[in-house]
Amino acid sequence: MAHHTAPGATTAGRPAGTGAPTFRALVTAGYFTPGWRAGGPIRSIAEMLASTADDIEVTLVTRDHDLGAATPYPGLSGRWVRHGRADVFYLDARRPAHWRPLWRRLRADRYDLLYVNSVWSTYSILPIVAVRLGLLRADRILVAPRGEFGAGALGLKSAKKRLFLAGWRWLLAGPRVLWHATTPAEAADIRRVLPRARIGVVAVGGRGPEPTPVPDGPPPAGPARLVFIGRISPMKNLDLVLSALAHVPGPVHLDIYGPEEDQAYWRRCRALAAALPASTSVTHRGVLLPDEVCATFARYDAFVLPTRGENFGHVIAESLSAHCPVICSDRTPWTEVLRDGGGWVVRELTPAALATEIARVAAASPARRRADRLAAGAAYRRWRDRQEEVSVLDLARRAIHDPTPLPTAP
Repeated sequence: MAHHTAPGATTAGRPAGTGAPTFRALVTAGYFTPGWRAGGPIRSIAEMLASTADDIEVTLVTRDHDLGAATPYPGLSGRWVRHGRADVFYLDARRPAHWRPLWRRLRADRYDLLYVNSVWSTYSILPIVAVRLGLLRADRILVAPRGEFGAGALGLKSAKKRLFLAGWRWLLAGPRVLWHATTPAEAADIRRVLPRARIGVVAVGGRGPEPTPVPDGPPPAGPARLVFIGRISPMKNLDLVLSALAHVPGPVHLDIYGPEEDQAYWRRCRALAAALPASTSVTHRGVLLPDEVCATFARYDAFVLPTRGENFGHVIAESLSAHCPVICSDRTPWTEVLRDGGGWVVRELTPAALATEIARVAAASPARRRADRLAAGAAYRRWRDRQEEVSVLDLARRAIHDPTPLPTAP
């Protein structure tokens, strides 16, 4: 079996110790570090692995390249890598040579849990089918839809999703299948689609980034500086931001950062930006690396994200941690934090409703903008102080073995 040692990792293999682990988990995810373009799920899984108990042994299978990338990660493709306490295999599904060492390893083990991160991904479908057919040995299956059952997500390509669920539903039923929801609202979304679903875990996992220092002095006078950071796709609703700017009086600057995931959608956004009045400037500034995000937020008066739905929203945590208020839809778990001073909540996803909140920032004085930034940072710190470090795998093990009521997020 080929092995590789990456920076920050060690050669893959069984952890040293005197006894066998009490719980084995096979985790599959479409994307994982060192990738970052797929956003929050990568960070959620990395944080989960970092906080998992020592007596849980984790094997993770993921793609050998980042979202939208044409080339694999250097030195990782087709290799087993030790990432913390997990063995990670970076797979190119089109290469038979990759399947041999992977299949040999997976077939040799029996897992207490198969944990998949998506409903629609091939990296979820194939392992679930393999378990159902007895080709992989896993006692339980935990499915994390990652917001895919929210109304906004299901509304995109809805006919294809309904057809897929009609044939896929039976594999997702039965007592062996548990579900991971990040919030009670997502648990309700899951039950709307699958009324008999057993919600095994309700927890976010992770506490968000450390707050940055309080910004010095008021922001400079002049037009409001707005930012959009995220994948350029219909789910994030950038076109609504651009439509709303047409209704905002006075000058506004909007900078856009993010990969152009949907080219047809990006063309629509560019057309909307080109039609804006000369007093409103819109600039696409490319893609940010993960360690650049918080420092970038710190330069702006507000982050605008009228998303159709987020099961968590790591980018919202990053914005607040950098004292950047958020103008956001009410389809995220952050509504109460925003109402606590973190920003502004838009209930109706219409250009007029969003324009009202943007205009509030645009009309504010430098002193008011600084006060809003300080309030956003304070709201984030209050939220973060209430969070506990938790691993989804620890909670899943408890849900499987402990008959007491299932844990929920604080």
